[in-house]
Amino acid sequence: MATTAIPAGTKWWGGGKSPFNVSYGKVMMWYFLMSDAFTFGAFLISYGTIRFSVNEWADPNKVFNSFPFAGHADLPLAFVSLMTFILIFSSVTMVLAVHEGHHMNRKGVEKYMILTILGGLAFLGCQAWEWTHLLTGEHVALLSDGTLGVIPTTVKSNPWGSALSADQITAALQKSSHDQLMTIANTLHHGGGHGAHDALGAMSDEELRKMILASKDFHATNSGPIAFGGYFFGITGFHGFHVFSGVVINVVMYIKTKLGHFDQRGHYEMIEKAGLYWHFVDLVWVFVFLCFYLI
Repeated sequence: MATTAIPAGTKWWGGGKSPFNVSYGKVMMWYFLMSDAFTFGAFLISYGTIRFSVNEWADPNKVFNSFPFAGHADLPLAFVSLMTFILIFSSVTMVLAVHEGHHMNRKGVEKYMILTILGGLAFLGCQAWEWTHLLTGEHVALLSDGTLGVIPTTVKSNPWGSALSADQITAALQKSSHDQLMTIANTLHHGGGHGAHDALGAMSDEELRKMILASKDFHATNSGPIAFGGYFFGITGFHGFHVFSGVVINVVMYIKTKLGHFDQRGHYEMIEKAGLYWHFVDLVWVFVFLCFYLI
């Protein structure tokens, strides 16, 4: 079968204007963002499939009702709303940085890049607090052996199931060991130090049960679907990694701006490329927020 040799140096595009009307770097950034969107889409579709295939799921109004330094105040979705505002605000400052770059205003670019970086760091700090609060939280839930235990929210445990009835609580407390009862009582009294622990240890099982039932803070639930923790920490962690990557890119862009590299090139297109990535990260958060915190 005959083949035709292609001369070296052949130009495949002979037109006068690029069909995309943008630079090669921008086209590649859009390709990357499209592939990343497919990845996030696959994760969220998988989450939605599991979420709606079970009869019950963690109630976001109960899971995400805490706020730093607010004690045990019930503030559903207040903290995540603050996180969302911070991320959207950082997207606005990125737009302003790109705008200043179009006008070759280096000082303006530096100012708004700093604000964008601070917004990204603030968001990551908020997410770190949220994760720590969930991973170290203490919630009374029904265990697989029929007893009550204090468990956190992790990839292996989920205390956010349906509430137990009074009869179920009574039966579970009867099955619970002395150590389990002590742990629950200690949790309800928020520690109390070594002396309080010794005092609880000296109490009988029946006394501990009465103390637990009399506490206004006592709530017990069934264990929820294990998949909740894996999906929540997996998807929000993956998004958090993108935010962290975006902060690193923005820091590099700030340094290059400070050194005058873009003035030497005669344009600030690199700021635009970084902006595309940052806006994508913000857009993805809207869908993560919808899936985990609102539905």
